[in-house]
Amino acid sequence: MRALPVSRRSAAPDLARGAALLLIAVANAHTFVHDRGIGVRGYPQDLAGADAVLAAVQLMVVDGRAYPLFGMLFGYGIAMLARRRTEPGRPAGAPVVALVRRRGAALFGIGAAHAILLWSGDIVAAYGLLAMVLAGLLVRGSTAALAATAAATIAVSCLLYLPVATTSADVASGTPSNVTDSAAAALSARFGEWLFGFLPINALALAGAVAIGVLLARAGWWDDPVRYRRKLAGAATAGITAGLLGGLPLALVAAGVWEPGTLGGLLAGPIQALSGYAAGIGYAAAAGLVAARWAGRGGPGPLGTALLATGQRSLSAYLAQSVAFVALFPAWTLGLGAGLPVWAATLCGIGVWSVTVLVAAASGRAGRRGPAETLLRTLTYGRRAGPGPVSPGAGS
Repeated sequence: MRALPVSRRSAAPDLARGAALLLIAVANAHTFVHDRGIGVRGYPQDLAGADAVLAAVQLMVVDGRAYPLFGMLFGYGIAMLARRRTEPGRPAGAPVVALVRRRGAALFGIGAAHAILLWSGDIVAAYGLLAMVLAGLLVRGSTAALAATAAATIAVSCLLYLPVATTSADVASGTPSNVTDSAAAALSARFGEWLFGFLPINALALAGAVAIGVLLARAGWWDDPVRYRRKLAGAATAGITAGLLGGLPLALVAAGVWEPGTLGGLLAGPIQALSGYAAGIGYAAAAGLVAARWAGRGGPGPLGTALLATGQRSLSAYLAQSVAFVALFPAWTLGLGAGLPVWAATLCGIGVWSVTVLVAAASGRAGRRGPAETLLRTLTYGRRAGPGPVSPGAGS
């Protein structure tokens, strides 16, 4: 089994993955801050100054927006995998469904190791679980079935956000594994945090985004972004605008500008969540617009090339972020997250992402696949897959 050559790949998904990793780095960095109490969406309590402004901006632009985008990219990747394995004009057969499940099992194993050894907030295992459970739907499901799945899971996920605006607790961290100074105790805590908390919640929240990603793949917007430029522009404008406006209420609460009543407090969270899916679609469409512009200009520049290389190695880059964050922030390592300002954590997130882009760009120039992508292919196809050319990242 050979990976799809880079020259034949649509640029938009890889660009979106590379850029989404920046959003994920920023979104995750503040969750490692501890010993400041926890408030709205895991941000510290009583934010002020630069921290308050930055938290508000992140809640409108990043928080609850990055993972839906990545989920859509994962769904798109599954649809592309099924398309390449299916003869034109014929429905996907059982072997394709089995392949998706096998790939999901490999992702689940990689994600479980990541969650237990490094960070309990892992999303890779959630993708793997969804691929195993929903393989038939994602590969052969009708448009109506995919839309209904997206609507139902998104609705339930939004309900989980009802108490978000009123969250406040004088505890060191929402994730105990960050604040224990024992590596063994932290490992044990991460297992429970992941298995009984993050894994089911992430799988539920991402199910709708994955289904939307399959629908986007079937629409063909990314296959020919020049042709669909007008639709992409409309989706980008509407989605990003909805994300900004929908994130505003919770942003005002986190910044201490607005103290909502009971009804306002209960609505702010679900609005934040729902608008995150809209923003994810908007960001995905924006990546398509950039790809269309590249097509008219003869290709990307150096930055675009580096982002594409990062997107092609998205699983390796995502795991590398956790390695860096865990080395810096928890109490059982360097402990730099204790009392850390949000702005400092954000700068660390941007710095870590920048390093992964540089490494991915160098790897791309050398024609080397990311180590996690190599592992994923070996677990999925066996050793017969060989090193091959650069393949899609975890989302494909």
